[in-house]
Amino acid sequence: MTWTLAQRAHKMNPSVIREILKVTEKPGIISFAGGLPSPKTFPVDAFAQACETVLRTDGRAALQYAASEGYRPLCEWVARQLPWDVSPEQVLITTGSQQGLDLVAKVLIDEGSTVLVETPTYLGALQAFTPMEPTIVSVDSDAEGIVVDDLVKKAPGARFLYVLPNFQNPTGRSMSEARRQALVDAAQAAGLPIVEDNPYGDLWFDQPPPKPLTARCPEGCIYLGSFSKVLAPGLRLGYVVAPPAIMPKLLQAKQAADLHSPSFNQRMVAEVLKDGFLDRHVPTIRALYKRQCQAMLDALKQEMAGLDVQWNSPDGGMFLWARLPAGVDAIALLPKAVDKGVAFVPGAAFYADDADPRTLRLSFVTASEEQIRIGIKALADAVREAVQG
Repeated sequence: MTWTLAQRAHKMNPSVIREILKVTEKPGIISFAGGLPSPKTFPVDAFAQACETVLRTDGRAALQYAASEGYRPLCEWVARQLPWDVSPEQVLITTGSQQGLDLVAKVLIDEGSTVLVETPTYLGALQAFTPMEPTIVSVDSDAEGIVVDDLVKKAPGARFLYVLPNFQNPTGRSMSEARRQALVDAAQAAGLPIVEDNPYGDLWFDQPPPKPLTARCPEGCIYLGSFSKVLAPGLRLGYVVAPPAIMPKLLQAKQAADLHSPSFNQRMVAEVLKDGFLDRHVPTIRALYKRQCQAMLDALKQEMAGLDVQWNSPDGGMFLWARLPAGVDAIALLPKAVDKGVAFVPGAAFYADDADPRTLRLSFVTASEEQIRIGIKALADAVREAVQG
């Protein structure tokens, strides 16, 4: 039997991060590679209670097929907590926000369509968009995100701009208030829709980020959110908030993909959230991640002294971004670092084009402070050997 693959199948590539995670499963490896929330933050007791309640009070409905739009009380909760006027009918519950990216790709991208992304950008978005065979164009970006002047040059004819304004994956950077408004103004002037991805926005350390791009132009934006980073990723629940003009097609794409996201999971989440649980729970996540981030920053300062390694200092989220000395390639460095017991993600995977081979992403949320100190020292040793040749 000969199987003939669709052309789009040839465009599909394995996740570099998922492949690296296999390496980190070796005993003794300290991993800064995966973008995994800390399991310490998972509210197991709250879900145990919610599970019992849902099965006791609404078990048959929870285990039955359900509406593709999502469990209505959960859609209503999402609509209420957003900082602009949103109807529950504009909310689509998805199987993780990754599915939201897949639905956006199916509905908005044709072969050869131009899609604009940050430099660098989220690898999962590149994976979702690429099978639709677009031309993905990187827009110049700096420490505050998209460079608006370059966006204006590249916007004509583009289907949309994909952007993560808050504690971006992979860089951890956030967009300033002034940059957000300038970006929205430029996109509106160019007639350019925005797809705003915000899985990390609640994970600020000291102060919340400025209001979302979508709040400034609801009719010109699609907004993606997730329960993975504030509750638990294993539930695979996220959501899309879209203008009425585009929602019917996203819903049809959702129906074709999986009929609906797990109704039992949706009911459990709604049960957990109904009494203001996140207001009590999320601050504990922020405090933990802030301590771990500071531990990594302190270790980098101590261990990388004299090595010409650069890194940023994020105000929230799960990642920071580093750049190695001239002549040191992060992909070539990775196996040497693993031999010393530490793993990271080379930054090249996050670029649509013209990758910077010296960059890398470090996640600080799953390692203990002691592991962070040990792992950064091992990474510094690997960098030092690479510099010395």
